[in-house]
Amino acid sequence: MTQQNGVTRRTLVQSGSAGLAAASFGSFPAGAQDASKFPAREVHVIAAFPAGSGADVFTRYFAEGMRQFLGGTVIVENRVGASGNLAINYVARAKPDGYTMLIHAPSAIAANMSLFKDPGYDAAKAFDVLASVCRLPFTVTVAASSPHKTLQDLIKAVQAKGDKASYGTTAPTGQVAGALMKDILKLKAVEVPYRTAADSVNDLETGNIDYMMYDPIFAMPFHRNGKMRVLALSSKERMITAPDIPTMNESGVPGVDVVGWWGVAVPKGVPQPIKDKIGKAFTQMAELPATHKWLAEFGSDPFVIGAEEAQKLMIHDIADWGRWVKVANIEPKG
Repeated sequence: MTQQNGVTRRTLVQSGSAGLAAASFGSFPAGAQDASKFPAREVHVIAAFPAGSGADVFTRYFAEGMRQFLGGTVIVENRVGASGNLAINYVARAKPDGYTMLIHAPSAIAANMSLFKDPGYDAAKAFDVLASVCRLPFTVTVAASSPHKTLQDLIKAVQAKGDKASYGTTAPTGQVAGALMKDILKLKAVEVPYRTAADSVNDLETGNIDYMMYDPIFAMPFHRNGKMRVLALSSKERMITAPDIPTMNESGVPGVDVVGWWGVAVPKGVPQPIKDKIGKAFTQMAELPATHKWLAEFGSDPFVIGAEEAQKLMIHDIADWGRWVKVANIEPKG
């Protein structure tokens, strides 16, 4: 997730972190596995990105929201590094007692199996995904001053420019979506990687690049205020929160369904009754009307599924990312 700008981000940080220091309660033996007593001590939710980033705000919002259903004290702990892989590995190696969990994108846990030469874990064997909450397709975005009103307009212009055309990316999901579009349409546009989405804005506005593959958290606020134009989404279906924006499939780029999704995961070995309790608390939070409203403001769609379906989806994503990384010609790290 891309860090949001200014006031919106501060507001979300405040709403997501309020009350995390609340509620102390009696002690219980650390090794106990009685689900009726869980949690008997602090639960640590691991955040994979820096405090104040979009991903951190998201993690804190759901960690705090779960607390009212799970009970007890919930502490968010940032473990930053290696594109989120440091946090993922930390949770994979944690004691499987339910007191360490990861609120993160299972799609990213799956992706790292191909984005790293040695991610340090086997996603299917290291984690149980207990529930999901939302999905986030990437966007094909142009500047507000661009003459292109539809993706087909943009495609025709990019085809005419050949290798003089260019587009920007800031994250692996955007790289994959952009590469699939190139591959399917046999475009010659040159990819320009940026460290952050904010770094690319001036080049997009001045026409140095023709389009960007942004995540919706960054792009949608600009689209809504007229400072950018989102032409299409990388999902198979339109977003509930942005029904006016077509998909790449609808716009002449068939077969694209590249979507990130967020949920809660624990290391393998957590007793089933405790997993059930965690999954239920997360799902109760995810299904609140206030959560749906917050997700819409955050640029994502509600997507609530249970443990069995979520685990299968992560495993499916492992296979997809194995193919996508090759199409996008992404060199695995480390």
